[in-house]
Amino acid sequence: MSAELPGEMELIEKHEEILGRRAELLEQMEGRREQLKIERKQQLERSKAARHRNTTLLQALQEIEDHLRGNGQPQPYLLALETRYWASVEESIPAWEHFLLGKGPHPTDGPAEPPRRASTAKDQGRPPRPKPRTAR
Repeated sequence: MSAELPGEMELIEKHEEILGRRAELLEQMEGRREQLKIERKQQLERSKAARHRNTTLLQALQEIEDHLRGNGQPQPYLLALETRYWASVEESIPAWEHFLLGKGPHPTDGPAEPPRRASTAKDQGRPPRPKPRTAR
């Protein structure tokens, strides 16, 4: 019977060791679970704040769009500008078509400009140089 006793004692010690380790792991799991609960709660609060912020931004953008649209009638000077723009586009279409079909030069390549004259002091905003004096 004494031979079985040391083996049983070892098993009992291992069993207690396993139970202790299990208790530690359960504590760690419980701590981690609580930590995850807190993180989820914080994430939910951040998500709600972001959603509120996005809603506020969308409303502000909508107000800006409404303000820019005004009463639905564009300003007369904008209409005139748009009309001139589209007239210019329609006027330049033939030149671009010619270029895009490979039948002509690039529309912005104009005739060669004459070389400019050398700049003078007047052009640069400086006083003129004094004329050299001749000896008498």
